[in-house]
Amino acid sequence: MLELDDLDRGLIHALHVDARAPFTLIADVLGSSTQTVVRRYRRMHAEGGLRVVALPTPSSTREHQWLLRLTAATRTAHDIAVALSRRPDTSWVRLTSGGTEIVAIINTAPSGPDAHSLLLRDIPRTTGITGVSAHYLLHTYLGGPTAWRGRVSTLTPEQEARLRAHDVPGGVTAEATGGVTADVTGGASAGATGDITGDAPYTLTDADLRLLAVLREDARTSYADLAAATGSTPSTVARRLTELRARGALFFDVDIEPAVLGATVSALLWMQVAPSRLDEVATTLAAHDELAVVAATTGSTNLVAHALCRDAEALHHYLTRRVALDAITRIETAPVLRTFKAAATLRG
Repeated sequence: MLELDDLDRGLIHALHVDARAPFTLIADVLGSSTQTVVRRYRRMHAEGGLRVVALPTPSSTREHQWLLRLTAATRTAHDIAVALSRRPDTSWVRLTSGGTEIVAIINTAPSGPDAHSLLLRDIPRTTGITGVSAHYLLHTYLGGPTAWRGRVSTLTPEQEARLRAHDVPGGVTAEATGGVTADVTGGASAGATGDITGDAPYTLTDADLRLLAVLREDARTSYADLAAATGSTPSTVARRLTELRARGALFFDVDIEPAVLGATVSALLWMQVAPSRLDEVATTLAAHDELAVVAATTGSTNLVAHALCRDAEALHHYLTRRVALDAITRIETAPVLRTFKAAATLRG
């Protein structure tokens, strides 16, 4: 197992603050050399599954998000999970509950003949699935642009401020450090979601989607490579990306195996909460360090959370001491056995 030190954790934290900050700046903030920071980045990429990706906000694509719970025979569950993870309309696929349940987030178009093809056509025709439960995601309290605190607990406020203050007029400078791109961008943080117009949510254009397709693979791709892939110019791409970030049309996510950060036990918590108390409970849970996701859904269990804990004893302590709120009338704990897709990235 890859072991991280404070420099590694500081690098992960820095990428959450500004996913496209140059390694020269990150190294300066961390008090290290650029060469060392690049070497650590490569090592975590190769051995810890570190990925920096750009994802669209649901409002910018006008897509709806569904959380699916599929039950299947143990002998077929793995293959079904693999097939789901390879679909472009899934962004999150995990195997839970003794290897017989698959949990996936799917993105569907709001209308059209194929809007719900996975739910209405593909899944019912799949051999081996014995049960389906679909939960519409209503509101995300924690997750998406907001990082799990286990990844962002290293830098001081002053160090974060230095990264956020980073800005270069025109935003077109890029540098290669040992073969790893280190782009300079407009200084918006990785989770920036402010709307510069104040109007309705921005909808991505075809040109935006081509740009995003490259950033989904590697959000640190240089402006020159982005321009080549989209048939544009580096200055145009830099300006467009800065605008999209400011409009809240996309956000950057830094993904790494939780076990590398010390969280060896992962579980999904399906909770039933009185609707009048749902916002209160969800807001409280979103402040818990043990949780990476908190979201309101439709269904009898109307609140779901993703817990990441040091070990089984820590999960037990959390369930019995921290999440045992009187407004939660029912809770189901489903241990995560394997992650096939996270942050839209396939995992082996």
